[in-house]
Amino acid sequence: MVPASLKRELRDIVGKERCLDAPEDLMVYSHDVFAEKKPDLVVLPVTTEEVSRVLKLANREKVPVTPRGSATGLTGMCVPDRSGIVMAMSKKNRILEINPEDRLAVVEPGVITQDLQLAAEAAGVFYPPDPASQSICQIGGNVATNAGGPRCVKYGVTRDYLLGLEAVLPSGEVIKTGGRPIKNVTGYDVTRLLCGSEGTLAVITKIIVKLIAKPEARRTLLVAFRSIDDASTTVSRIMAAGIVPRALELMDQHYIRTCERVYNLGLPTDAAAMLIIEVDGFAETVDRQARIAKEFCETQGAFDIKLAQTEEEADKLWLARKIGSVALYRLSKTMVAEDATVPISKIPAMVRRLNEIEKKYNITIYLLAHAGDGNMHPLITYDPGNKEEAARVENAIKEIFEASIALGGTLTGEHGIGLAKKPFMHLEISPAEMELWKNIKKVFDPNGIMNPGKFV
Repeated sequence: MVPASLKRELRDIVGKERCLDAPEDLMVYSHDVFAEKKPDLVVLPVTTEEVSRVLKLANREKVPVTPRGSATGLTGMCVPDRSGIVMAMSKKNRILEINPEDRLAVVEPGVITQDLQLAAEAAGVFYPPDPASQSICQIGGNVATNAGGPRCVKYGVTRDYLLGLEAVLPSGEVIKTGGRPIKNVTGYDVTRLLCGSEGTLAVITKIIVKLIAKPEARRTLLVAFRSIDDASTTVSRIMAAGIVPRALELMDQHYIRTCERVYNLGLPTDAAAMLIIEVDGFAETVDRQARIAKEFCETQGAFDIKLAQTEEEADKLWLARKIGSVALYRLSKTMVAEDATVPISKIPAMVRRLNEIEKKYNITIYLLAHAGDGNMHPLITYDPGNKEEAARVENAIKEIFEASIALGGTLTGEHGIGLAKKPFMHLEISPAEMELWKNIKKVFDPNGIMNPGKFV
């Protein structure tokens, strides 16, 4: 519980209108897609000084603080597992600088990712990371989770574009990590340590990201196969040929048919799998890469290949990939979206293992994949009120993670650990490594107030 005296002090810092405890406000800030738990209080700071003063008081009283962005996460990491204070960063949302000459941007954590991308492109530069929720997620949440997206196969994840951070420790001290230079190897890389820390170490208040030249052209193909094995083998062949696509996405038949049922996009429902292959760069280069990729698909038995001729057509080809999961949510009581990730060469083996798990537990697994980097998204719909069905899904999820680890993979490629994957950490992380993590946590947060109950 947050004592009444502490509430009064917090209201003195941020004002009554940004210090919320009405039941309807607490409900709004209580959940993400995976989990729900009400906080005792919500604060919405607009300055770093306010963040610092709030944390000092919370640390003094040993009250939990859970940083929060747009709550588009899928693992419960922004849910206040032990109640306390939710620190929502949505009002700290200014783009402070877009600098094409230095190829960087300086932003506050509440900036919507797509707003940063559009501002960068208007200035003739490019911010590549593109999580699926980019139109509503916040850049601070991207940093806290080390978010990815389809373009990561070529361009990398959020951490690959981080130059520096301003962050506030639980003690209220403000630190600055990294900086504006592209090359900076001074001391420990605290910037990357905070990236992906899921709000367990500090509150991020300013972000410096690297920008790159905007690609001149892109070419997008939508390709249908009669065998998911043929589709996944094509992925391996394209990557082995030295083509590094901007994106290389896989959708299985379950996903295709559900998407077509809801949206009537004209997808071939007899396809066992479809690939979206997108290349970018100089126009003459992308034409050649698209042609080579098309030839690989034909050789591997593709029966329907669409090549977008315009930007608008390319966006249409992406539509199924981007809205299909919404269709699944609409048609089900709930959905679990996992992101077990394997080496690219193991994609066919992982697909076969998913088919075995699906049959064993009599469930339907809808498969999406950032196939170009091995990031698999098995999606499972079910009724959480049906205890027997829920138990089968829980066992299936465990076997999915075990299969990923056995193939040399990882528990998460981009969603993070949060609450959802905490029970499976032992599959990947040794006791010695976990003890190291706990010691790092103690140095940053000796009173354990930052997002407690999560993976550390």
